[in-house]
Amino acid sequence: MKWCRFDTGNGPSYGIIEGDTVVQVEGTPFGDYSKTERTQPLGSTKLLVPVIPPTFYAAGINYPEHVTWAANMRGEEPNLPTKADVGYRAINALVAQDEPIVVPKDATEQVQYEGELVVVIGKECRNVTQDEALDYVLGYTIGNDVSERTWQRGDRTLWRAKNTDTFKPMGPWIVTGLNPDDFHVRIILSGRVVGEYDVKSAIFGVREYISEMSRYMTLVPGDVLWMGTDGATENMKDGDVVEVEISDIGTLRNAVAWEK
Repeated sequence: MKWCRFDTGNGPSYGIIEGDTVVQVEGTPFGDYSKTERTQPLGSTKLLVPVIPPTFYAAGINYPEHVTWAANMRGEEPNLPTKADVGYRAINALVAQDEPIVVPKDATEQVQYEGELVVVIGKECRNVTQDEALDYVLGYTIGNDVSERTWQRGDRTLWRAKNTDTFKPMGPWIVTGLNPDDFHVRIILSGRVVGEYDVKSAIFGVREYISEMSRYMTLVPGDVLWMGTDGATENMKDGDVVEVEISDIGTLRNAVAWEK
């Protein structure tokens, strides 16, 4: 099933995408819902961020090539993590499909994409095993973890490097019933493929993260976990369009606009 969240003209609503049609629902994908008779063409629907998460989690450096690239940029030896570490992102940074990534005028040229799988939690989750973990997942969507690398290196926290308004595009929808081990990610910058990787090459997978996190905290419906990226990343320029494509999910597309 393919869930979306969209603008009805009278506020947001969840919908189910059936072919090229959006069927509005009463309720949410996290509880009881029913289809209505209200439908509209997908092509003319204003899609919103597919869920506003109660908590926005992000996996720490979680892919070997990205760890090595980042270490080389710092002039250090790569140090692969030995456990699944998780951080947090700010909800204010979320934007939807086709909304611009707006870069502050005082940012440096080192503003870069990170195309990532996003896991959406479907039901309350505490103390689950790795074998049980996927039972608590509603589905998957796509994220672009935009990062200002100079700020990332210089600030004591990631408060602006990762969490500036519009730095977290997510969408365009949530797809259920998939196996995260099957996903392949491609990142396309203004028509040029600049990165691709298999999700299963992660140091720690979706099952490991959910199980480890649930030992210490309760995950609730609507929480999201961004799973990290692999490989090197490049600078984005004013006017660029960045697309993150994940097999069986779709493509998240956003233009880049520098503040004047």
